[in-house]
Amino acid sequence: MGTVAIAVTEGVMHFELAAACEVFGVDRSDIADPWYEFTVCGPPGARVGGRFRLEPDHGLDRLARAGTVIVPAWADLDAAPPADLLEAVRAAHRAGARVASLCTGAFVLAAAGLLDGRRATTHWLHAAELAARYPRVRVDADVLYVDEGSVLTSAGKAAAMDLCLHLVRLDHGAAVANAVARRLVVPPHRAGGQAQFVPSPMPARRTAHPLAELLSWTLRRLDRPITVEDLARQANMSSRNLARHFHATTGTTPLRWLLAQRIHRAQELLETTDHSIEAIATATGMGTATTLRRHFNRTLGVPPDAYRRTFRSGRPLPGPA
Repeated sequence: MGTVAIAVTEGVMHFELAAACEVFGVDRSDIADPWYEFTVCGPPGARVGGRFRLEPDHGLDRLARAGTVIVPAWADLDAAPPADLLEAVRAAHRAGARVASLCTGAFVLAAAGLLDGRRATTHWLHAAELAARYPRVRVDADVLYVDEGSVLTSAGKAAAMDLCLHLVRLDHGAAVANAVARRLVVPPHRAGGQAQFVPSPMPARRTAHPLAELLSWTLRRLDRPITVEDLARQANMSSRNLARHFHATTGTTPLRWLLAQRIHRAQELLETTDHSIEAIATATGMGTATTLRRHFNRTLGVPPDAYRRTFRSGRPLPGPA
């Protein structure tokens, strides 16, 4: 929370820069107050995407005063990142900042040494190059983003928005992140472990894909026990065929996807209602408070009670604008 600073130097890409500016740089205090203090740091006149020139608010040395530092995509992977950028990113991390790269910004973090010994990702087209150039980095090309605590990395383009919303979710909770996503007309939550690239992406028309109606049907019934056999029967498929379609479409298994949806629903209920843990367990199909606590703690690293104390909404969240 607090200050988010984005590092803008000659050669950064505009899409990822714009994604971070849209999430953190627009005043959304009607959704969560206080919102972030956002600042752009870099040399004057830095060219973005080869077309636009920016006038940053501060120099790169200001990164060390931020709570979160965002490093956008780096365009020329054959060129070494500027030494002053690398030192500024290192200084920010030493000072306790949470540092996140978007897309090929991972090459900057790797060059700065922040990814040594850590798991990280980048755009799938460049993952092999990242692994070859920086062998101490554990590159995972199959995920949307990786959260290593104080260092986070995202895959390409749209995954940059996923990581930005993930940061909002960490700071303000799921309900606030979902409200921001509605404003931006983007999916409210795509888990970091979801595959970057699947051969059969979900189409716009709900009836055009064998799983489109099934996913909607399942989300309306999260309070009920649902097995893989139930899902297969509803989709008019065998369990094996369902698993194959599910992995091709979502990058995960039916049960993992179902558990993730139950956890997301529990997060929202913890933030926005006074329901007991037992009642939320029932409403999310977990059955008992013990089961909810076990899965919630395993997935998010905190028990439901602690999550509620941290993110309990003090007022209703606004609808879409």
